[in-house]
Amino acid sequence: MLSTFLIALREGLEAALIVGILVAYLVKTGRNHLLAPLWIGVGTAIAASLALGGFLSFTSAELSDRGEEFFAGTTSFLAVGFVTWMVFWMKRAARGLRDELHGKVDSAVGAGPIAIAITAFVAVVREGLETALFIYTNFKTVAATSSASIGLIAGLALAVILGYMIYNRSIKLNLSKFFTITGIALIIVAAGVLSYGVHEYQELG
Repeated sequence: MLSTFLIALREGLEAALIVGILVAYLVKTGRNHLLAPLWIGVGTAIAASLALGGFLSFTSAELSDRGEEFFAGTTSFLAVGFVTWMVFWMKRAARGLRDELHGKVDSAVGAGPIAIAITAFVAVVREGLETALFIYTNFKTVAATSSASIGLIAGLALAVILGYMIYNRSIKLNLSKFFTITGIALIIVAAGVLSYGVHEYQELG
């Protein structure tokens, strides 16, 4: 439950903060009419992430035992690689993320609402697909218990609440410290996923 909660909270809050930055910038610059396509882009990114999670689960269930071991091992290695890269990328890019997103919005405004939707989609889908992959592999590692599902729901819910409160300036959160602590925790979880992937490959001989 704890590992799944941490993954959902960390990745969910990253996505929530990105959405908050985009929404705040459109409102601040008087472009409220572009909020609808922005939310369409966000919704599409969430749908794509859920679709990936469903695809991974369905594919895993339909494979033979050896095929499932290869699939689970390979996705575990991919998840560890993506998450480790994202932890260090976020630490390096966090300070300039707001300006980068503002620049992308400014570039998209001239191209119309579809460009805004695509900008929002691209900004959010990276977090969503990574989360879906990492959650799937972590579920395989901890045997997908009901407590893991509770951790997933609780983590995402808290991420949305915190993101909204930060957007409304209801709370102040030391994001640098938060991402450092959760980044270390994610690396530890990734080590468990990595060991699971190694185990699956050993089972294949």
